[in-house]
Amino acid sequence: MVQNDAAAAVKKDMFMQGAITYGYITLWIALSAMVILINKYILGYTSFVFPISLTMTHMAFCAGLAALLIKLGVVSSIQMDNATYYQNVVPIAALFSGTLWLGNAAYLYLSISFIQMIKAQMPVAVFAVGTMLGTERYSNIFMSCLLVVSVGVAIASYGEIEFNMIGFLCQAGSILTESSRLCLIQILLQSRGIKLNPVTTLYYIAPACFACLCLPWAFIELPVLLNTSDWEVPWFWLIASMISAFALNMSVFLLIGRSSALTMNVAGVVKDWLLIMLSVMLYHSIVTKLQLAGYGLSFAGVTWYNYLKMKQATPVSTQPVRVDEEKQGLLETGRESSKP
Repeated sequence: MVQNDAAAAVKKDMFMQGAITYGYITLWIALSAMVILINKYILGYTSFVFPISLTMTHMAFCAGLAALLIKLGVVSSIQMDNATYYQNVVPIAALFSGTLWLGNAAYLYLSISFIQMIKAQMPVAVFAVGTMLGTERYSNIFMSCLLVVSVGVAIASYGEIEFNMIGFLCQAGSILTESSRLCLIQILLQSRGIKLNPVTTLYYIAPACFACLCLPWAFIELPVLLNTSDWEVPWFWLIASMISAFALNMSVFLLIGRSSALTMNVAGVVKDWLLIMLSVMLYHSIVTKLQLAGYGLSFAGVTWYNYLKMKQATPVSTQPVRVDEEKQGLLETGRESSKP
């Protein structure tokens, strides 16, 4: 009888832990999709067509809240000297600001569905940049997988009815800066033993991102803001965007400790397909059969690539240790940390 009660208690605890984990995953997917959908609405369907300004408001809001959480002792910070900050953090922040700016700018020209298809190129860019910088080791089988991804994205691009070269180049630039940022994180932060959670990442990186964006903002958007009056700030949507972006980072903070890199990758795939569907339903994006075929091919390539990477990173004899390392890597990079 006692053993039965103990077994029932264990099963109940396992069920509750599983329910909490899947709840966090659902929250992460929902918030990630919300940030993207709101940003698309602001830049594509209101008169506020200023992606740099939008990005700067996100950085200012997230930096302020992160500083408040650290000052209140909710999250502990780390000590970092000026030399480490300027040599290691600022270059990463500069690339991150480019990722956010160019990614948001793409919403002016492209549909969410097509942008998600282009984002399938991210593993290709990370592998290429990582190979050049020494963070990735070249492999013919990995290259074959990524070639399939590239062909799929090319087919999806060919099938895009409302293709816009400026938007495509913006998104491609966002992918390039993001892949460079992820590689630099390994070189400049992880190799030096600097570990940042999502809150401390925002605390250190968001102000630097804001500063980096000031220069292009002063030359590109500030003159338009000052010399034209046919725009207005969509305050409700702007505030909703800032809050959801910060909440997204907190959901990452909650989820990382309860899931593996494989779980996050699977959740990311679910989110991408969900966004394509929502883009069609909410914004009436046109997705052709050729695009779906191309994205399906790139999806297969990415899935196989992720499987090979996970298999390589988690040998059976050392799996518990490697899973912890994967979690730490996700914690420091934050797959969707305020990312468009």
